[in-house]
Order: sequence, then structure tokens, then C-alpha cells
Amino acid sequence: MNARWMKVAGFVLCLVPLGLLAVRGLTVGLGANPIEVVTHQTGWWALTLLMVTLGVTPVRRLSGWAWPIRLRRMLGLFAFFYAALHFVTYLWLDKFFDLRDILKDVGKRPFITVGFTAFVLLIPLAVTSTRKMIARLGGKRWQRLHRLVYVSALAGVVHFLWLVKKDIDEPLMFMGVLAVLLGYRGVAWAWKARVAVRQQRAAAGGD
Repeated sequence: MNARWMKVAGFVLCLVPLGLLAVRGLTVGLGANPIEVVTHQTGWWALTLLMVTLGVTPVRRLSGWAWPIRLRRMLGLFAFFYAALHFVTYLWLDKFFDLRDILKDVGKRPFITVGFTAFVLLIPLAVTSTRKMIARLGGKRWQRLHRLVYVSALAGVVHFLWLVKKDIDEPLMFMGVLAVLLGYRGVAWAWKARVAVRQQRAAAGGD
């Protein structure tokens, strides 16, 4: 499969959860509390796609495959898309843009503050995902900015954990996946720094 059709397939697959939600809504399959179902599903897929996006780099490096990197930007944008749907569902369908009720909710429920933080941190990443923005910011500045994705992912997992309270199996699963992904990056960065130090010492010895 060439790169173009691979992206098309990835795009369609990322839309499947939204399509299934739409079908359930049209067939009255969302249960007694449809807003809660939509909120949960959009949040779950936002977090899932965020983890998949973070998994692209380890998969590429460990497998040697080049194709995952071509899907990373699209996966990240779909993670933001579902996070935006999650937020809009709460803001519009649940609270009807009632600012006073929202502020009261934030004060009583810290998980909403953490979740909102996770969403806000994704906004600059989505805005700067284009090639033009990468060129405008410069590679190093762009990379530093996009490290916010780690904070956003952690905040998203904490949001989920604090939300469910009792049945924490799924949040713990996400926490474990995130720990592995961040752990891999920590080891990779430490190894890279060690190699750089060795190279500097070798160069100094050569002089």
C-alpha cells in the first residue's frame, strides 16, 4: 500500500468511532443517558488516539518501519478532534453554555479542571502541526513546544482516573501504557546523552 492510500485508510479508521456513535444515536442506541455516553466515548477515543500517536516513535525506532511516521500528524489531529468533541459535548449538551454552572462544576470537580488543561495544551499542538508552522517556528522550537503532548496525555489520564473513581481498570490501563511510552523516551534520551558525552570525550582525547 502506498503512502496516499495508507493515509486514506487511516483517515477512515479514525472516523469509525464517530460513525458508530452517529448510528447509535439515530437508532436510539445510546441508552437512557445519551450525553454521558457521547462524552465518555469521545473522551476515550481522544485518549486512545493520543496514546497511539505517542506510540508511533517507539514503533518506528524498534521496528525500522518508516510508514508509521507518515500517520503521526493525522493521528494527533484526530486525537485533538475527539478531545474537542468531548469538550463541546460537556460545554453545550451538558451545560448549555451556562458559565456560572460550569464554574461551580469546576470548583466541585477537580477532574474537570485537569481535563480542561489537557485539552488546552493540545490546541497549540494542533495549530502548529502544519509544515508551514514547523518551518516558521524552526525544528528545535517546534520540538520543544510539542513536548507539551506528554503533559496533556498525563493530565488526560488523571482526568479519566478522577472521573471514574471506583472502576479504575481502564484509567490504570492508560496509565500503564503512558508509563511505558514515557519510560521508553526517558531511556532513549539518557542513552543519547551518554553517547554524546562519550563522543565529546573521544574528540577531546583526539585533540
